[in-house]
Amino acid sequence: MDLGLKGLRVLVTGGTKGIGLHCAEIFAAEGAAVSVCARDATGVTTTVEGLKAKDAHAFGRAVDVSNAHALKSWVQDSAAALGGIDIVVANVSALAVSDDEAAWQSGFDTDMMHSVRLVNAAMPWLEKSDAAAITLISSVSGREVDFTGPAYGAFKAALVHYAQGLAMKLAPKGIRANTVSPGNTYFDGGIWQSIEKNNPDLFKEALGMNPMGRMARPEEIARGVVFLSSPASSFTSGTNLVIDGALTKGVQL
Repeated sequence: MDLGLKGLRVLVTGGTKGIGLHCAEIFAAEGAAVSVCARDATGVTTTVEGLKAKDAHAFGRAVDVSNAHALKSWVQDSAAALGGIDIVVANVSALAVSDDEAAWQSGFDTDMMHSVRLVNAAMPWLEKSDAAAITLISSVSGREVDFTGPAYGAFKAALVHYAQGLAMKLAPKGIRANTVSPGNTYFDGGIWQSIEKNNPDLFKEALGMNPMGRMARPEEIARGVVFLSSPASSFTSGTNLVIDGALTKGVQL
């Protein structure tokens, strides 16, 4: 299937590892130009060089997405480097799972406001695009109460609500907005690898909840993100795509 991504311009936050990295790589493999950001400058350089080595048009910068000015500057410079913006993927999470006020503040600044600011900063270019799409990475923790902290789940649920509102508001402009809610996703340097090493009992408990007997691989989530963001999914807007291997039990109507 041709996803229609050739020549489109894509921004991915948190694009140097895990789901974000695989999104960037798949977008690039489909012929899109890609800009990534992450806090780790070395990771950004490595990712951009890797994309360019595969003949992709790529740009990147080290950015703390909770910093409004830095995030907006990256968006503007990415648009200049790529020649515009067609698709944005908000992938960064603070992973604030503790039950304290700091987690609420961190989740608000990073999960919620980075997504809002990314959309707002990119809007002038999205409005000019014939294939504009916004995809926010939520979580199954936004669908049902689990062992993560209350702030994490609350903000992931808020992202779904925010995207639904964007979808309705922006539909007349031809701009689509959706969310993807991954289940447990295991990758090198990720939260579940850390839990496996430092809290094996919790890891065993979480792994046991997965009916498939394993956690997701990041590329399995990324494929859904890329398809949902692509012109091949041009009439899909206001959807929350759950990719969790049947982990959650709630019925999504």
